Amino acid sequence: MQAIITIFPKKGVLDPQGKAAYKMLKQLGFNSVKDVYQGKIITIMLNENNREKALKDLHDMCHKLLVNDVMETYEINIKD
Repeated sequence: MQAIITIFPKKGVLDPQGKAAYKMLKQLGFNSVKDVYQGKIITIMLNENNREKALKDLHDMCHKLLVNDVMETYEINIKD
């Protein structure tokens, strides 16, 4: 089982990388860009057949290590 965790800054949290990318895209002429949020993607391969247990474990991993709950939010996508 493969899990993809997408982590991105919470709304209202400063995102200097996103702001820098936004400015550069504007300078390159991409005027339709409204805003940019830069985050990260983590892929985890699991040796687990129970989808509910896998999801619980992934949430625990996020809260204990992978995500800064104060500044970031995340989504989990499990591919069987």
